[in-house]
Amino acid sequence: MSERAVVTGAAGGIGSAVAQRLRADGWDVTGLDRAVTPFRQLPKPGGRAGVEPVDLLDEPAVAATFAALGPVTALVTCAGLTAGAPAHETTLGDWHTVLDANLTAAFLAVKHALPGMMAAGRGVVVTIGSIHSGSFGPGLPAYAAAKAGLTAFTRQVAVDYGRHGIRAVTVAPGWIRTPATEERLDGDADRERQRESHPLRRLGAPADVAAAVAFAVSDGAAMLTGTEIVLDGGATAVQAAALLRAGPRARLGLRPLGEPQ
Repeated sequence: MSERAVVTGAAGGIGSAVAQRLRADGWDVTGLDRAVTPFRQLPKPGGRAGVEPVDLLDEPAVAATFAALGPVTALVTCAGLTAGAPAHETTLGDWHTVLDANLTAAFLAVKHALPGMMAAGRGVVVTIGSIHSGSFGPGLPAYAAAKAGLTAFTRQVAVDYGRHGIRAVTVAPGWIRTPATEERLDGDADRERQRESHPLRRLGAPADVAAAVAFAVSDGAAMLTGTEIVLDGGATAVQAAALLRAGPRARLGLRPLGEPQ
């Protein structure tokens, strides 16, 4: 019998890629999401199929879902929301919306997956964080707070439940080319600037995140816990100001600013 995995936010770009990758690796995958998308109609090679609509902020509904599923070996929390405004323009309602989507939903899923993992004496929790928890762009204070909180929460889970054979890891992507990301990029020039900020000269893909998750839940990662896997193409290793100066740009193989593409 295959191992059971639950993926929250499975109707989204990253979540659906993670669910598909785990299925391909032989996991019995259940996807949970507040929205149902055509992902439900994708080929399903055995096991529980598709995305089950669950309000991930409704604790009784989340508890009932995990009770019905039975023991889960791996939980991957992909549900989230990237939105915000500068702090003085952020309403309390918007603050709670972003924190709930990125942090509270993950907490509830982890809370109700843990008892089954404890009973089994093993399990893996993978939360999808963001480099925005420690490397900040403008105008996303609630998102930054939520992702930083998610990373800290995941490390605390690793500390508290390691004695039960449970590991907890955060996968922290940078820019990943999903439909939501594409909406935030302002044309080809903006896409090129983003690529230039990555030493690998490309943005990530959902499949890159799925590959990291697949490793994190595998037996090959048996000593990986309480830490973060950063998937940013080297972006946080680059001093951003250097990309504005001619000398460093030349050494990095970049055109002078203002030169036609």
